[in-house]
Amino acid sequence: MVAAIIFLLLSTLVFNSPTVLKGETNEASFIIKTSVTYYNNGTGNWVFKDEDRAISLFMNNTWQTVHLTYHSHPLERFDTDEDGNPIAVLKFLEAEIEPGKSISYAVTYYALSKPRFLPLNISEENSRNLDDIPEELIERYCGEGDPWLVNDQELQDLAYNIAKGETNVLTIVKKFITWIRDPDNIRYKTHETPMYPNETYTKREGDCDDQAILFVTLCRILGIPSYLQIGCIYMPTTTPTQNKYWEDHLTISLKHIGWHGWAMVYIPPWEWLPVDLTYVLDGHSDPLNAIKNAAVTSQKTLQYMNISQMDYVTSSRGCRDFFKNNGFYVYAQYEMTQTLPESLLDVIIEKLEELFPWILVTAIVVVTVVIAGISMYLRKEKKLKHSKWIIANP
Repeated sequence: MVAAIIFLLLSTLVFNSPTVLKGETNEASFIIKTSVTYYNNGTGNWVFKDEDRAISLFMNNTWQTVHLTYHSHPLERFDTDEDGNPIAVLKFLEAEIEPGKSISYAVTYYALSKPRFLPLNISEENSRNLDDIPEELIERYCGEGDPWLVNDQELQDLAYNIAKGETNVLTIVKKFITWIRDPDNIRYKTHETPMYPNETYTKREGDCDDQAILFVTLCRILGIPSYLQIGCIYMPTTTPTQNKYWEDHLTISLKHIGWHGWAMVYIPPWEWLPVDLTYVLDGHSDPLNAIKNAAVTSQKTLQYMNISQMDYVTSSRGCRDFFKNNGFYVYAQYEMTQTLPESLLDVIIEKLEELFPWILVTAIVVVTVVIAGISMYLRKEKKLKHSKWIIANP
């Protein structure tokens, strides 16, 4: 009976909500657990830097709210990285670990994922031109930077040859999507570290973030502001995995979670829109599905961090070389579960109180009776044992 009532309440909430993307009209909530172990198998001490103790705090925006609910070590301070992503620095008891020793930390996040809105009129006819992009955004999101090789002559030739003089921003974006999605141009293949756009182009292969980096570079060459965004996806039907990288110096275990990368692009008049080259919910039959059905348009995807200025590629490779050259090992575990949103739970309880106030009263009475019965039983058992002891010990 209770299950039926909850179902009816949820159905009412759905039908009373405005139409949004993919029918997701209620908030969804997730728990993300991360645990990391650093092990020193080298000959020298591992002296921790701030980046070794830093944890990301995800993003808080109109699409999601994420809270850090547990951390195994005290928080030394809150900060931001060079791209403005919020981070926290943990305070380890030891400033370094000796050979043969290890240290671990764990953190837990509670994420409330909200319904995702995208404009309904995304079409080439409604798009504006390159001249309509604000100059300040071009200066901030179209510069050389790292890992965007916008001054690479070969990549410049590629961008201009694909665009063919087009000025409609969405049309240009569509052309880039079509070219990269063609397996004769770029094949999907994973690598142990991200690649620079010229490497992806030369090898004609790359995974999600490699293809996104190439796409961002092509956009920036033509003056279209763009950057890379990283996030995680709730994947409840996948089998837990454990994979080793960097000659076994890095072990990653995933349980119902996947990590993903896509591009964010400024397209007037709609401003910032996602472009997903590899994980589109309804397929790539229409190139614009890379925008309209990007993975991040689903509540199961959480935005983790933006990469606009930092050298994402060099940092990853430097980390790999640091572990391998010093005999250091890292074991990381990530787990994601879905829960009932706290706000939705409050609504259900409130509705139950309005519709069936006797339910809570009955529940209280039942619990009281059960507790009283248990208490009486325990007292009876105690008296019985005491009587038996007297008889046995006159």
